Amino acid sequence: MTTVPAETVAKTGDAPAPRMTKRQINEALTGLMMGIFVSILASTVVANALPRVISDLGGGQSVYTWVVTAELLAMTATVPLWGKLADLYNQKLLIQASLGLFVVGSLVAGFAPNPEVLIASRVVQGIGAGGLTALVQVVMAAIIPPRELGRYSGIFGAVFATGTVAGPLIGGLLVDTEWLGWRWTFFFGVPFALLAIFLLQKTLKLPTIGRKVKVDYLGAFLIMSGVSTLLIWVTLAGNNFEWLSTWTAGLVTGGLALIAVALVVESRVPEPIIPLGIFRSRTVSLATLGSLLVGVAMFGSTVFLSQYFQLSLGKSPTEAGLLSLPMIFGLMVSSTIAGAMITKTGKWKMYLVAGGIIMIAGLGLLSTIGADTSLWVLGAEMAVLGVGVGLLMQNLVLAAQNDVPAHELGAATSVISFFRSLGGSVGVSVLGAILANRVTANMENALGPAAATAPGGGGHGAVPDLSTLPPELVTIIQNAYGDAIGDLFLVAVPFAVLTLLTVIFIKEVPLKTTSGLDRLAEEGNNTPAPPSMVH
Repeated sequence: MTTVPAETVAKTGDAPAPRMTKRQINEALTGLMMGIFVSILASTVVANALPRVISDLGGGQSVYTWVVTAELLAMTATVPLWGKLADLYNQKLLIQASLGLFVVGSLVAGFAPNPEVLIASRVVQGIGAGGLTALVQVVMAAIIPPRELGRYSGIFGAVFATGTVAGPLIGGLLVDTEWLGWRWTFFFGVPFALLAIFLLQKTLKLPTIGRKVKVDYLGAFLIMSGVSTLLIWVTLAGNNFEWLSTWTAGLVTGGLALIAVALVVESRVPEPIIPLGIFRSRTVSLATLGSLLVGVAMFGSTVFLSQYFQLSLGKSPTEAGLLSLPMIFGLMVSSTIAGAMITKTGKWKMYLVAGGIIMIAGLGLLSTIGADTSLWVLGAEMAVLGVGVGLLMQNLVLAAQNDVPAHELGAATSVISFFRSLGGSVGVSVLGAILANRVTANMENALGPAAATAPGGGGHGAVPDLSTLPPELVTIIQNAYGDAIGDLFLVAVPFAVLTLLTVIFIKEVPLKTTSGLDRLAEEGNNTPAPPSMVH
Protein backbone atom coordinates (compact mmCIF):
# COMPACT_ATOMS: atom_id res chain seq x y z
CA MET A 1 0.00 0.00 0.00
CA THR A 2 1.17 3.54 -0.72
CA THR A 3 1.67 5.23 2.62
CA VAL A 4 1.43 8.82 3.70
CA PRO A 5 4.69 10.42 4.82
CA ALA A 6 5.46 9.68 8.45
CA GLU A 7 5.60 13.32 9.43
CA THR A 8 1.92 13.82 8.58
CA VAL A 9 -0.22 14.58 11.63
CA ALA A 10 -3.55 16.28 12.25
CA LYS A 11 -2.99 19.48 14.18
CA THR A 12 -5.85 19.14 16.63
CA GLY A 13 -3.87 19.00 19.85
CA ASP A 14 -2.68 15.66 21.22
CA ALA A 15 -5.99 13.95 20.55
CA PRO A 16 -7.01 12.55 17.16
CA ALA A 17 -9.15 14.78 14.99
CA PRO A 18 -12.86 14.03 15.60
CA ARG A 19 -14.78 12.58 12.69
CA MET A 20 -17.57 14.77 11.33
CA THR A 21 -21.07 13.45 11.96
CA LYS A 22 -23.57 13.04 9.14
CA ARG A 23 -25.37 16.18 10.31
CA GLN A 24 -22.12 18.17 10.31
CA ILE A 25 -21.34 16.89 6.82
CA ASN A 26 -24.76 17.99 5.53
CA GLU A 27 -24.34 21.40 7.15
CA ALA A 28 -20.87 21.81 5.64
CA LEU A 29 -22.22 20.88 2.24
CA THR A 30 -24.40 24.01 2.28
CA GLY A 31 -21.27 26.16 2.28
CA LEU A 32 -19.59 24.02 -0.34
CA MET A 33 -22.67 24.20 -2.56
CA MET A 34 -22.70 27.96 -2.21
CA GLY A 35 -19.04 28.01 -3.25
CA ILE A 36 -19.80 25.94 -6.37
CA PHE A 37 -22.76 28.21 -7.11
CA VAL A 38 -20.52 31.27 -6.90
CA SER A 39 -17.87 29.79 -9.20
CA ILE A 40 -20.53 28.98 -11.79
CA LEU A 41 -21.98 32.48 -11.53
CA ALA A 42 -18.55 33.88 -12.41
CA SER A 43 -19.06 32.76 -15.98
CA THR A 44 -22.76 32.10 -16.51
CA VAL A 45 -24.20 35.34 -15.16
CA VAL A 46 -22.19 37.34 -17.71
CA ALA A 47 -22.68 34.93 -20.63
CA ASN A 48 -25.72 36.68 -22.10
CA ALA A 49 -24.37 40.10 -21.12
CA LEU A 50 -21.11 39.78 -23.05
CA PRO A 51 -22.39 40.96 -26.44
CA ARG A 52 -23.68 44.15 -24.74
CA VAL A 53 -20.56 44.47 -22.55
CA ILE A 54 -18.15 44.21 -25.48
CA SER A 55 -20.24 46.60 -27.56
CA ASP A 56 -20.36 49.23 -24.78
CA LEU A 57 -16.63 48.98 -24.06
CA GLY A 58 -15.73 49.14 -27.75
CA GLY A 59 -14.25 45.66 -28.09
CA GLY A 60 -14.35 43.12 -30.92
CA GLN A 61 -14.68 39.36 -31.31
CA SER A 62 -11.14 38.84 -30.01
CA VAL A 63 -12.04 40.75 -26.82
CA TYR A 64 -15.19 38.64 -26.46
CA THR A 65 -13.04 35.52 -26.61
CA TRP A 66 -10.45 36.95 -24.20
CA VAL A 67 -13.05 37.87 -21.57
CA VAL A 68 -14.06 34.21 -21.50
CA THR A 69 -10.57 32.80 -22.00
CA ALA A 70 -8.87 34.99 -19.36
CA GLU A 71 -10.91 33.43 -16.57
CA LEU A 72 -10.52 29.92 -17.97
CA LEU A 73 -6.78 30.40 -18.44
CA ALA A 74 -6.24 31.68 -14.88
CA MET A 75 -8.44 28.94 -13.46
CA THR A 76 -6.67 26.28 -15.51
CA ALA A 77 -3.17 27.42 -14.64
CA THR A 78 -3.80 27.67 -10.87
CA VAL A 79 -5.90 24.53 -10.25
CA PRO A 80 -2.84 22.25 -9.74
CA LEU A 81 -1.36 24.67 -7.20
CA TRP A 82 -4.63 24.89 -5.26
CA GLY A 83 -4.92 21.10 -5.32
CA LYS A 84 -1.41 20.64 -3.98
CA LEU A 85 -1.95 23.23 -1.27
CA ALA A 86 -5.05 21.26 -0.25
CA ASP A 87 -2.81 18.27 0.51
CA LEU A 88 -0.59 20.45 2.72
CA TYR A 89 -2.65 23.13 4.46
CA ASN A 90 -6.07 23.82 5.98
CA GLN A 91 -8.60 23.30 3.21
CA LYS A 92 -11.28 25.48 4.78
CA LEU A 93 -9.00 28.53 4.83
CA LEU A 94 -7.97 27.84 1.24
CA ILE A 95 -11.60 27.76 0.06
CA GLN A 96 -12.33 31.00 1.90
CA ALA A 97 -9.26 32.61 0.33
CA SER A 98 -10.41 31.59 -3.15
CA LEU A 99 -13.85 33.07 -2.45
CA GLY A 100 -12.16 36.29 -1.31
CA LEU A 101 -10.28 36.52 -4.62
CA PHE A 102 -13.58 36.03 -6.44
CA VAL A 103 -15.06 39.01 -4.53
CA VAL A 104 -12.10 41.25 -5.44
CA GLY A 105 -12.20 40.23 -9.11
CA SER A 106 -15.96 40.77 -9.30
CA LEU A 107 -15.80 44.28 -7.85
CA VAL A 108 -13.01 45.32 -10.23
CA ALA A 109 -14.90 43.84 -13.20
CA GLY A 110 -18.06 45.71 -12.25
CA PHE A 111 -16.25 49.04 -12.33
CA ALA A 112 -14.12 48.24 -15.42
CA PRO A 113 -13.79 51.33 -17.69
CA ASN A 114 -12.31 49.45 -20.66
CA PRO A 115 -11.77 45.91 -22.02
CA GLU A 116 -8.22 45.72 -20.63
CA VAL A 117 -9.31 46.21 -17.01
CA LEU A 118 -12.22 43.82 -17.53
CA ILE A 119 -9.89 41.10 -18.82
CA ALA A 120 -7.48 41.65 -15.90
CA SER A 121 -10.32 41.35 -13.39
CA ARG A 122 -11.43 38.13 -15.04
CA VAL A 123 -7.94 36.76 -14.37
CA VAL A 124 -8.44 37.43 -10.64
CA GLN A 125 -11.87 35.80 -10.77
CA GLY A 126 -10.30 32.84 -12.54
CA ILE A 127 -7.70 32.35 -9.82
CA GLY A 128 -10.49 32.25 -7.25
CA ALA A 129 -12.55 29.91 -9.41
CA GLY A 130 -9.51 27.63 -9.74
CA GLY A 131 -9.45 27.27 -5.98
CA LEU A 132 -13.14 26.45 -5.80
CA THR A 133 -12.90 24.01 -8.71
CA ALA A 134 -10.18 21.99 -7.00
CA LEU A 135 -10.97 22.42 -3.32
CA VAL A 136 -14.71 21.72 -3.17
CA GLN A 137 -14.26 18.28 -4.67
CA VAL A 138 -11.19 17.62 -2.50
CA VAL A 139 -13.12 18.42 0.67
CA MET A 140 -16.02 16.24 -0.45
CA ALA A 141 -13.67 13.32 -1.02
CA ALA A 142 -12.08 13.93 2.38
CA ILE A 143 -15.33 13.70 4.36
CA ILE A 144 -17.46 11.38 2.18
CA PRO A 145 -16.61 7.79 1.09
CA PRO A 146 -16.43 7.23 -2.69
CA ARG A 147 -19.39 4.82 -2.52
CA GLU A 148 -21.51 7.68 -1.13
CA LEU A 149 -20.00 10.36 -3.36
CA GLY A 150 -22.27 9.39 -6.23
CA ARG A 151 -25.35 10.66 -4.40
CA TYR A 152 -23.68 13.89 -3.36
CA SER A 153 -22.15 14.37 -6.80
CA GLY A 154 -25.68 14.17 -8.17
CA ILE A 155 -26.75 16.90 -5.74
CA PHE A 156 -23.82 19.05 -6.80
CA GLY A 157 -24.75 18.37 -10.39
CA ALA A 158 -28.16 19.82 -9.59
CA VAL A 159 -26.52 22.86 -7.97
CA PHE A 160 -24.32 23.22 -11.05
CA ALA A 161 -27.40 23.08 -13.24
CA THR A 162 -29.27 25.57 -11.05
CA GLY A 163 -26.39 28.03 -11.17
CA THR A 164 -26.03 27.57 -14.89
CA VAL A 165 -29.75 28.15 -15.40
CA ALA A 166 -30.09 31.03 -12.95
CA GLY A 167 -26.93 32.80 -14.13
CA PRO A 168 -27.91 33.56 -17.73
CA LEU A 169 -31.49 34.36 -16.70
CA ILE A 170 -30.36 36.77 -13.99
CA GLY A 171 -27.69 38.22 -16.23
CA GLY A 172 -30.19 38.79 -19.02
CA LEU A 173 -32.66 40.48 -16.66
CA LEU A 174 -29.93 42.73 -15.24
CA VAL A 175 -28.81 43.79 -18.73
CA ASP A 176 -32.38 44.42 -19.88
CA THR A 177 -33.19 46.46 -16.74
CA GLU A 178 -32.26 50.01 -17.68
CA TRP A 179 -31.48 51.27 -14.16
CA LEU A 180 -29.13 48.33 -13.45
CA GLY A 181 -27.24 47.28 -16.58
CA TRP A 182 -24.45 44.82 -17.34
CA ARG A 183 -22.14 45.96 -14.53
CA TRP A 184 -24.47 44.37 -12.01
CA THR A 185 -23.84 40.98 -13.59
CA PHE A 186 -20.42 41.17 -11.88
CA PHE A 187 -21.68 42.65 -8.61
CA PHE A 188 -24.44 40.05 -8.28
CA GLY A 189 -22.19 37.19 -7.13
CA VAL A 190 -20.47 39.18 -4.34
CA PRO A 191 -23.08 38.65 -1.58
CA PHE A 192 -23.25 34.93 -2.41
CA ALA A 193 -19.47 34.65 -2.07
CA LEU A 194 -19.55 36.45 1.28
CA LEU A 195 -22.37 34.17 2.45
CA ALA A 196 -20.36 31.11 1.40
CA ILE A 197 -17.37 32.32 3.44
CA PHE A 198 -19.62 32.70 6.50
CA LEU A 199 -21.27 29.30 6.06
CA LEU A 200 -17.95 27.50 5.67
CA GLN A 201 -16.53 29.23 8.73
CA LYS A 202 -19.53 28.11 10.77
CA THR A 203 -20.05 24.56 9.51
CA LEU A 204 -16.90 23.04 8.00
CA LYS A 205 -14.65 21.33 10.55
CA LEU A 206 -11.48 19.80 9.18
CA PRO A 207 -8.15 19.06 10.86
CA THR A 208 -5.18 21.05 9.67
CA ILE A 209 -2.75 18.57 8.14
CA GLY A 210 0.70 19.53 9.36
CA ARG A 211 3.58 18.24 7.26
CA LYS A 212 7.24 19.07 6.93
CA VAL A 213 7.02 20.33 3.39
CA LYS A 214 8.61 22.65 0.91
CA VAL A 215 6.10 23.94 -1.62
CA ASP A 216 7.31 23.51 -5.19
CA TYR A 217 6.93 27.13 -6.25
CA LEU A 218 9.36 26.66 -9.15
CA GLY A 219 7.26 23.80 -10.54
CA ALA A 220 4.08 25.83 -10.10
CA PHE A 221 5.61 28.80 -11.92
CA LEU A 222 6.87 26.64 -14.79
CA ILE A 223 3.55 24.83 -15.22
CA MET A 224 1.52 28.03 -15.18
CA SER A 225 3.95 29.79 -17.52
CA GLY A 226 4.07 26.93 -20.01
CA VAL A 227 0.31 26.39 -20.11
CA SER A 228 -0.37 30.14 -20.30
CA THR A 229 2.08 30.55 -23.18
CA LEU A 230 0.38 27.81 -25.22
CA LEU A 231 -3.09 29.18 -24.44
CA ILE A 232 -2.03 32.67 -25.50
CA TRP A 233 -0.80 31.14 -28.76
CA VAL A 234 -4.06 29.35 -29.57
CA THR A 235 -6.00 32.50 -28.65
CA LEU A 236 -4.05 34.90 -30.87
CA ALA A 237 -3.18 32.59 -33.77
CA GLY A 238 -5.43 33.11 -36.76
CA ASN A 239 -6.39 36.62 -35.61
CA ASN A 240 -3.29 38.58 -34.64
CA PHE A 241 -0.90 36.44 -36.69
CA GLU A 242 -0.99 33.42 -38.96
CA TRP A 243 -1.03 29.88 -37.58
CA LEU A 244 2.18 29.19 -39.52
CA SER A 245 4.35 32.13 -38.52
CA THR A 246 7.37 33.19 -36.50
CA TRP A 247 5.10 34.07 -33.57
CA THR A 248 3.64 30.58 -33.62
CA ALA A 249 7.10 29.00 -33.65
CA GLY A 250 8.27 31.18 -30.76
CA LEU A 251 5.23 30.71 -28.52
CA VAL A 252 4.90 26.97 -29.13
CA THR A 253 8.61 26.35 -28.65
CA GLY A 254 8.68 28.48 -25.51
CA GLY A 255 5.55 26.88 -24.04
CA LEU A 256 6.73 23.32 -24.68
CA ALA A 257 10.20 24.11 -23.32
CA LEU A 258 8.71 25.48 -20.08
CA ILE A 259 6.51 22.39 -19.68
CA ALA A 260 9.48 20.09 -20.38
CA VAL A 261 11.54 21.81 -17.67
CA ALA A 262 8.52 21.61 -15.35
CA LEU A 263 8.34 17.84 -15.87
CA VAL A 264 12.02 17.52 -14.95
CA VAL A 265 11.48 19.59 -11.81
CA GLU A 266 8.32 17.66 -10.87
CA SER A 267 10.16 14.34 -11.17
CA ARG A 268 12.88 15.43 -8.72
CA VAL A 269 11.28 17.51 -5.97
CA PRO A 270 9.84 15.78 -2.86
CA GLU A 271 6.52 17.64 -3.02
CA PRO A 272 5.64 18.16 -6.72
CA ILE A 273 2.62 20.24 -7.70
CA ILE A 274 1.50 17.40 -9.98
CA PRO A 275 2.85 14.06 -8.64
CA LEU A 276 3.79 12.22 -11.82
CA GLY A 277 3.36 8.92 -10.00
CA ILE A 278 -0.43 9.21 -10.05
CA PHE A 279 -0.32 8.67 -13.82
CA ARG A 280 0.88 5.11 -13.22
CA SER A 281 -2.80 4.44 -12.58
CA ARG A 282 -4.53 3.68 -15.87
CA THR A 283 -7.78 4.98 -14.45
CA VAL A 284 -6.28 8.36 -13.50
CA SER A 285 -4.50 8.69 -16.85
CA LEU A 286 -7.60 7.86 -18.89
CA ALA A 287 -9.89 9.99 -16.69
CA THR A 288 -7.48 12.89 -17.18
CA LEU A 289 -7.50 12.47 -20.95
CA GLY A 290 -11.28 12.12 -20.94
CA SER A 291 -11.69 15.33 -18.95
CA LEU A 292 -9.42 17.19 -21.38
CA LEU A 293 -11.52 16.04 -24.33
CA VAL A 294 -14.82 16.83 -22.59
CA GLY A 295 -13.52 20.34 -21.94
CA VAL A 296 -12.68 20.87 -25.61
CA ALA A 297 -15.91 19.35 -26.93
CA MET A 298 -18.42 20.75 -24.47
CA PHE A 299 -17.09 24.05 -23.11
CA GLY A 300 -15.34 24.99 -26.32
CA SER A 301 -18.53 24.83 -28.34
CA THR A 302 -21.33 25.79 -25.96
CA VAL A 303 -19.72 29.05 -24.76
CA PHE A 304 -20.70 30.61 -28.10
CA LEU A 305 -24.38 29.66 -27.82
CA SER A 306 -25.12 33.07 -26.29
CA GLN A 307 -23.90 34.72 -29.49
CA TYR A 308 -26.02 32.31 -31.50
CA PHE A 309 -29.16 33.19 -29.53
CA GLN A 310 -28.63 36.94 -29.72
CA LEU A 311 -26.85 37.50 -33.04
CA SER A 312 -28.36 34.70 -35.13
CA LEU A 313 -31.83 34.31 -33.63
CA GLY A 314 -32.15 37.98 -32.63
CA LYS A 315 -33.15 37.22 -29.03
CA SER A 316 -32.69 39.50 -26.02
CA PRO A 317 -30.25 38.56 -23.22
CA THR A 318 -33.18 37.40 -21.05
CA GLU A 319 -34.58 35.25 -23.84
CA ALA A 320 -31.12 33.83 -24.46
CA GLY A 321 -31.04 32.73 -20.82
CA LEU A 322 -34.39 30.98 -21.18
CA LEU A 323 -33.24 29.21 -24.35
CA SER A 324 -30.38 27.57 -22.42
CA LEU A 325 -32.80 25.77 -20.09
CA PRO A 326 -33.11 22.50 -22.06
CA MET A 327 -29.39 21.74 -21.98
CA ILE A 328 -29.12 22.51 -18.28
CA PHE A 329 -32.23 20.49 -17.50
CA GLY A 330 -30.72 17.50 -19.31
CA LEU A 331 -27.47 17.89 -17.37
CA MET A 332 -29.27 18.21 -14.03
CA VAL A 333 -31.51 15.19 -14.55
CA SER A 334 -28.76 12.89 -15.83
CA SER A 335 -26.22 13.78 -13.15
CA THR A 336 -28.74 13.45 -10.33
CA ILE A 337 -30.17 10.12 -11.46
CA ALA A 338 -26.77 8.65 -12.30
CA GLY A 339 -25.37 9.76 -8.93
CA ALA A 340 -28.19 8.08 -7.04
CA MET A 341 -27.84 4.88 -9.06
CA ILE A 342 -24.06 4.76 -8.56
CA THR A 343 -24.51 5.02 -4.79
CA LYS A 344 -27.16 2.29 -4.89
CA THR A 345 -25.35 -0.20 -7.14
CA GLY A 346 -21.68 0.76 -6.94
CA LYS A 347 -21.46 0.55 -10.75
CA TRP A 348 -20.20 3.64 -12.57
CA LYS A 349 -18.50 2.82 -15.88
CA MET A 350 -21.74 2.29 -17.80
CA TYR A 351 -22.66 5.93 -17.17
CA LEU A 352 -19.34 7.14 -18.61
CA VAL A 353 -19.84 5.10 -21.78
CA ALA A 354 -23.46 6.21 -22.15
CA GLY A 355 -22.39 9.82 -21.61
CA GLY A 356 -19.81 9.59 -24.38
CA ILE A 357 -22.32 8.16 -26.85
CA ILE A 358 -24.99 10.73 -26.00
CA MET A 359 -22.54 13.65 -26.16
CA ILE A 360 -21.54 12.62 -29.69
CA ALA A 361 -25.21 12.56 -30.67
CA GLY A 362 -25.88 15.97 -29.11
CA LEU A 363 -22.96 17.70 -30.81
CA GLY A 364 -23.81 16.07 -34.13
CA LEU A 365 -27.39 17.29 -33.95
CA LEU A 366 -26.34 20.83 -32.96
CA SER A 367 -23.95 20.99 -35.93
CA THR A 368 -27.07 21.34 -38.14
CA ILE A 369 -28.34 24.57 -36.54
CA GLY A 370 -28.74 27.81 -38.46
CA ALA A 371 -30.62 31.10 -38.33
CA ASP A 372 -33.89 29.34 -39.23
CA THR A 373 -33.70 26.41 -36.79
CA SER A 374 -36.92 25.73 -34.88
CA LEU A 375 -36.69 26.51 -31.17
CA TRP A 376 -38.30 23.13 -30.38
CA VAL A 377 -35.68 21.29 -32.41
CA LEU A 378 -32.92 23.39 -30.88
CA GLY A 379 -34.17 22.67 -27.35
CA ALA A 380 -34.31 18.92 -27.95
CA GLU A 381 -30.79 18.87 -29.37
CA MET A 382 -29.42 20.89 -26.44
CA ALA A 383 -31.13 18.55 -23.96
CA VAL A 384 -29.38 15.57 -25.56
CA LEU A 385 -25.99 17.27 -25.17
CA GLY A 386 -26.77 18.16 -21.57
CA VAL A 387 -27.60 14.55 -20.69
CA GLY A 388 -24.31 13.33 -22.14
CA VAL A 389 -22.20 15.91 -20.33
CA GLY A 390 -24.03 15.28 -17.05
CA LEU A 391 -23.11 11.60 -17.18
CA LEU A 392 -19.42 12.34 -17.84
CA MET A 393 -18.11 15.27 -15.82
CA GLN A 394 -18.47 14.29 -12.15
CA ASN A 395 -18.08 10.57 -12.76
CA LEU A 396 -14.63 11.04 -14.30
CA VAL A 397 -13.59 12.80 -11.09
CA LEU A 398 -15.15 10.02 -8.99
CA ALA A 399 -13.26 7.32 -10.90
CA ALA A 400 -9.92 9.07 -10.31
CA GLN A 401 -10.56 9.83 -6.63
CA ASN A 402 -11.41 6.19 -6.01
CA ASP A 403 -8.09 5.01 -7.46
CA VAL A 404 -5.49 7.05 -5.55
CA PRO A 405 -4.22 6.97 -1.94
CA ALA A 406 -5.89 9.46 0.38
CA HIS A 407 -2.85 11.74 0.71
CA GLU A 408 -2.96 12.34 -3.08
CA LEU A 409 -6.69 13.12 -3.30
CA GLY A 410 -6.02 16.83 -3.70
CA ALA A 411 -3.45 16.33 -6.45
CA ALA A 412 -5.56 13.79 -8.35
CA THR A 413 -8.71 15.89 -8.14
CA SER A 414 -6.92 19.03 -9.25
CA VAL A 415 -5.29 17.20 -12.16
CA ILE A 416 -8.70 16.12 -13.48
CA SER A 417 -10.10 19.64 -13.04
CA PHE A 418 -6.93 21.15 -14.51
CA PHE A 419 -7.14 19.18 -17.74
CA ARG A 420 -10.89 19.75 -18.09
CA SER A 421 -10.32 23.50 -17.73
CA LEU A 422 -7.34 23.27 -20.07
CA GLY A 423 -9.55 21.59 -22.66
CA GLY A 424 -12.17 24.29 -22.21
CA SER A 425 -9.59 27.05 -22.58
CA VAL A 426 -8.11 25.51 -25.71
CA GLY A 427 -11.58 24.87 -27.12
CA VAL A 428 -12.77 28.43 -26.51
CA SER A 429 -9.59 29.90 -27.99
CA VAL A 430 -9.41 27.72 -31.09
CA LEU A 431 -13.13 27.70 -31.81
CA GLY A 432 -13.30 31.44 -31.15
CA ALA A 433 -10.67 31.98 -33.85
CA ILE A 434 -12.56 29.65 -36.20
CA LEU A 435 -15.81 31.52 -35.50
CA ALA A 436 -14.29 34.93 -36.25
CA ASN A 437 -12.82 33.68 -39.53
CA ARG A 438 -16.00 31.88 -40.60
CA VAL A 439 -18.22 34.89 -39.84
CA THR A 440 -15.93 37.16 -41.84
CA ALA A 441 -15.87 34.67 -44.73
CA ASN A 442 -19.68 34.33 -44.67
CA MET A 443 -20.08 38.11 -44.65
CA GLU A 444 -17.66 38.53 -47.55
CA ASN A 445 -19.52 35.90 -49.56
CA ALA A 446 -22.77 37.77 -49.01
CA LEU A 447 -21.62 41.39 -49.29
CA GLY A 448 -18.16 41.40 -50.79
CA PRO A 449 -14.92 42.20 -48.93
CA ALA A 450 -15.40 45.97 -48.76
CA ALA A 451 -18.97 45.92 -47.46
CA ALA A 452 -18.33 43.08 -45.01
CA THR A 453 -15.61 45.06 -43.21
CA ALA A 454 -17.58 48.28 -43.01
CA PRO A 455 -18.16 49.72 -39.49
CA GLY A 456 -20.91 47.85 -37.66
CA GLY A 457 -21.04 45.05 -40.18
CA GLY A 458 -19.49 42.41 -38.02
CA GLY A 459 -16.53 41.74 -40.28
CA HIS A 460 -12.98 41.06 -39.08
CA GLY A 461 -14.06 40.14 -35.57
CA ALA A 462 -16.21 43.16 -34.73
CA VAL A 463 -19.29 42.20 -32.70
CA PRO A 464 -22.26 43.91 -34.39
CA ASP A 465 -25.10 45.76 -32.66
CA LEU A 466 -28.14 44.50 -34.57
CA SER A 467 -30.40 47.26 -33.25
CA THR A 468 -28.44 49.90 -35.22
CA LEU A 469 -28.37 48.09 -38.58
CA PRO A 470 -30.83 48.05 -41.50
CA PRO A 471 -33.08 44.93 -41.76
CA GLU A 472 -31.41 43.54 -44.87
CA LEU A 473 -27.97 43.61 -43.22
CA VAL A 474 -29.39 42.08 -40.02
CA THR A 475 -30.62 39.06 -41.98
CA ILE A 476 -27.20 38.54 -43.56
CA ILE A 477 -25.45 38.78 -40.18
CA GLN A 478 -27.91 36.35 -38.58
CA ASN A 479 -27.27 33.81 -41.31
CA ALA A 480 -23.49 34.33 -41.07
CA TYR A 481 -23.42 33.68 -37.32
CA GLY A 482 -25.93 30.83 -37.48
CA ASP A 483 -23.94 28.88 -40.06
CA ALA A 484 -20.58 29.61 -38.40
CA ILE A 485 -21.67 28.54 -34.90
CA GLY A 486 -23.24 25.37 -36.28
CA ASP A 487 -19.85 24.54 -37.77
CA LEU A 488 -18.25 24.83 -34.32
CA PHE A 489 -20.30 21.90 -33.04
CA LEU A 490 -19.23 19.84 -36.04
CA VAL A 491 -15.57 20.61 -35.22
CA ALA A 492 -16.23 19.41 -31.63
CA VAL A 493 -17.63 16.00 -32.69
CA PRO A 494 -14.24 14.27 -33.18
CA PHE A 495 -13.24 15.24 -29.64
CA ALA A 496 -16.44 13.64 -28.33
CA VAL A 497 -15.61 10.46 -30.27
CA LEU A 498 -12.17 10.37 -28.67
CA THR A 499 -13.82 10.88 -25.26
CA LEU A 500 -15.94 7.77 -25.82
CA LEU A 501 -12.93 5.70 -26.87
CA THR A 502 -11.07 6.89 -23.77
CA VAL A 503 -13.76 5.96 -21.22
CA ILE A 504 -14.29 2.56 -22.83
CA PHE A 505 -10.76 1.60 -21.77
CA ILE A 506 -11.19 2.72 -18.15
CA LYS A 507 -11.30 -0.34 -15.88
CA GLU A 508 -14.18 -0.39 -13.42
CA VAL A 509 -13.11 -1.10 -9.83
CA PRO A 510 -15.34 -1.24 -6.73
CA LEU A 511 -15.89 2.09 -4.99
CA LYS A 512 -14.25 2.45 -1.57
CA THR A 513 -16.53 2.71 1.45
CA THR A 514 -14.33 4.88 3.70
CA SER A 515 -13.81 8.63 3.55
CA GLY A 516 -10.57 10.31 2.61
CA LEU A 517 -9.86 11.35 6.21
CA ASP A 518 -10.34 7.78 7.45
CA ARG A 519 -8.10 6.44 4.68
CA LEU A 520 -5.50 9.09 5.47
CA ALA A 521 -5.47 8.01 9.10
CA GLU A 522 -5.14 4.36 8.06
CA GLU A 523 -2.27 5.15 5.70
CA GLY A 524 -0.54 7.13 8.44
CA ASN A 525 -0.95 4.28 10.94
CA ASN A 526 0.73 1.90 8.48
CA THR A 527 3.90 4.02 8.55
CA PRO A 528 5.86 4.04 11.83
CA ALA A 529 6.17 7.56 13.17
CA PRO A 530 9.55 8.86 14.30
CA PRO A 531 9.98 8.92 18.11
CA SER A 532 9.68 12.71 18.27
CA MET A 533 6.17 12.51 16.80
CA VAL A 534 4.75 9.83 19.11
CA HIS A 535 2.54 11.21 21.87
